[in-house]
Amino acid sequence: MDEDDAAAIAFGTDGWRATLDEFTAPRVRMVGQAVATTLRERDESGTVAVGYDARETSRGFAEELSRVLCANGFDVLLPERDTPTPVVAWTVKERGLLGALQITASHNPPEYNGVKFIPNTGAPGLPETTGDIVENLGDPTALPEEEWGEVTETDLVADYADHAVAYVDADLSGLSVAYDAMHGSGRGVTDALLSRAGADVTSLRDQQDPEFGGGSPEPAAENVEELVERVQSGDAALGVVNDGDADRIGVVTPERGYLDPNLFFAAVYDYLLETRDGDVVRTVSTSSIVDRVAEAHGQSVYETAVGFKWVAESMGDHDTLMGGEESGGFGLTDHLRNKDGVLLALLAAAAEDEESLDSRVDRLLDEHGEIHQNKVSVDCPDDRKAAVLDALEDELPDSLAGVDVDGINTVDGFKVRLADGTWVLIRPSGTEPKLRVYAEADSDQRVTELLRAGRELVVPLV
Repeated sequence: MDEDDAAAIAFGTDGWRATLDEFTAPRVRMVGQAVATTLRERDESGTVAVGYDARETSRGFAEELSRVLCANGFDVLLPERDTPTPVVAWTVKERGLLGALQITASHNPPEYNGVKFIPNTGAPGLPETTGDIVENLGDPTALPEEEWGEVTETDLVADYADHAVAYVDADLSGLSVAYDAMHGSGRGVTDALLSRAGADVTSLRDQQDPEFGGGSPEPAAENVEELVERVQSGDAALGVVNDGDADRIGVVTPERGYLDPNLFFAAVYDYLLETRDGDVVRTVSTSSIVDRVAEAHGQSVYETAVGFKWVAESMGDHDTLMGGEESGGFGLTDHLRNKDGVLLALLAAAAEDEESLDSRVDRLLDEHGEIHQNKVSVDCPDDRKAAVLDALEDELPDSLAGVDVDGINTVDGFKVRLADGTWVLIRPSGTEPKLRVYAEADSDQRVTELLRAGRELVVPLV
């Protein structure tokens, strides 16, 4: 085994991603072998799904993984076409598969690719699982040919679509929706589901393009200008966009344009609570307006570190209805403990059809107060992050920006809750040599003051 190859493979917040000069076929085969070895060590046998997104290299990498798994005695389900990550994850859970490997770099630009391992629950892999995989990295091996598994190419979308339509159970006749696939794997899946439920759907960027139109398939406000224009001009009542592998969602409304994902989270949770009960899980960086909605309905909130794997774990540990994060990843517990931008698109349309999201958000803000949120970054070398956080623990004040500290949460960095209901969060970035400073308050001006106070705490310690 090439030690340099092994050292280059690092499973982070959600799998291993790298530029294509680092993400190579020999290294992908090593990941496939590591998964096969890990499953064998657990005395598991059966079928593994190998999915892939719409990138130019993804199908080829998926075929490499399939060959390695088959040579190790596992059967493989390989989708006929690029397939959304949540569809693959739901298939794993629904069919009782051993797990899945999904080739995707999600919202990263086209020069990237990646791979994530999805365990048999359909939830994201936790560190103990991905740690075992990294420990087992090695060159591919093969059993005698008579013991090899088989690859079956199949459609994974049809069963998922039947389930999703029945799960949401909404008649969207008369609702106009504009859907932006961003040239990703949601094309022909999310829009088809919306149409099947009765919506009048207009699709944008719905052709496969491995270059994603020259940008990144990231469902952020600055990347969906045409979708915003379609909705605000009156061509559609609702806009929906998925990222490259369709596990995240962005929503556009006539009054607000690109809807803050925090507000979307609160609105969808409020909609669900009209007919169901259940607690909610959110990350430390997600808005407390979700807490206010939960409290109004007599439900509890569970706060986790940033990363949907932690949200999914908490969704399973508690009596929850939904989990989410401020970056646009949301899941419904009894559907799939994973991000699912496809099902959430259908759910967003159902909520819009009952009461416009703008109206619902207005009502929630009237009832629970305005929320404003922002974040800034502070440069910090990776090898300094732990020391800075250790030092910060001794420097945390009794008041911040003129308001008494009411409590401190240490689930991910330091979240300083103030007596007026505002907060400041300081945590290390998981992907860059930076510390993040987040703040939430009832006005942009107050958020700016809190961010300044947070930076002043951190900068002298770096």
